Amino acid sequence: MSLTIVSPAFTHNGGIPRRYTCDGDDLSPPLAWSGMPKITRSLVLILEDPDAPDPAAPTRTWVHWVLYNIPPDATELPEGVARQALPKGTRQGLNDWKRAGYGGPCPPIGRHRYFHKLSALDILLPDLNTPSKETLEKAMQGHIVAQAQLVGVYQRSK
Repeated sequence: MSLTIVSPAFTHNGGIPRRYTCDGDDLSPPLAWSGMPKITRSLVLILEDPDAPDPAAPTRTWVHWVLYNIPPDATELPEGVARQALPKGTRQGLNDWKRAGYGGPCPPIGRHRYFHKLSALDILLPDLNTPSKETLEKAMQGHIVAQAQLVGVYQRSK
């Protein structure tokens, strides 16, 4: 069995409902995963948009959400999960708005892809305070035992 991540709110490569974007309630979508290797000690979730600012000419990847040290016995995050409701031990990193927590899709132009990347690690990471995605990825190096991703798309209506 391999690591998988899904959402009851949208299918892989399907449209992300407005509710989970800056045009709606800006809530994190419900997510669920399964198939973690037995040696998993923690999980990392990174939500990013590689199509920023314009999918026709992307210049950067925009980070929307960073979570780490999600315990391996956690198998889901509910819709709109608040910091205090995250699984015990879960820590947050900085998104590209320079704040911890979820920031939903808010593309300035065009149809963007949003990658929900889940990584299973063979270690529990040390307290990294509120790391950037880059700092977290450096700490993860050599410890990823499985990965999965869920891609959703969103385009703002005019």
